[in-house]
Amino acid sequence: MTGLPIGDFLETLGRLVERYFSEAADRDERLALLRWQIAQRHALDDRSTMPGHVTTSAFVVSPDLNRVLLIHHNTIGRWLQPGGHYEPAASFAASAAREAVEETAIAGLALHPWHGGSDLPFVIDSHEVPGKASRKEEPHYHHDLQYLFVADPNAPLTAQLDEVSGARWAALDELASISPRGLRRLKSLI
Repeated sequence: MTGLPIGDFLETLGRLVERYFSEAADRDERLALLRWQIAQRHALDDRSTMPGHVTTSAFVVSPDLNRVLLIHHNTIGRWLQPGGHYEPAASFAASAAREAVEETAIAGLALHPWHGGSDLPFVIDSHEVPGKASRKEEPHYHHDLQYLFVADPNAPLTAQLDEVSGARWAALDELASISPRGLRRLKSLI
């Protein structure tokens, strides 16, 4: 699937970010760098764009919201929610779902009803990442559009070993050190 032309991509992203601010963001959220890069018309769908670019990730939870699917990221060396650099897809949520399936082989993902069938992110998290020496990447920012999915925690998992060294279901509270904002929002649904 080919991606949207940069103008269409940025228009779609810009509308989504503004909608996020009006419908979901906490008072302390600013996302100044992301908003500036959109205004400057940076190619945020290209992983070589600096100082940051778009990624998508998935909070995959059990139906009872007690467990969350985590992967052990090889480059970063810690447990995180599945995700990666944006790749062209029908929606940002579809990009996040694809990452979760690629990294864990989870089957039966369903977008959580919180999204109301829309592409509104559950959380937008702009954070600094270390870069990757093998790609000659300097430290930079990932503007991560995070989506909420539900899946059966008894479904088999298979880690994609070139990017992750493990995949497992964990207690929801393990998100405290990964995504405090995501954890707070999830707990508000319980």
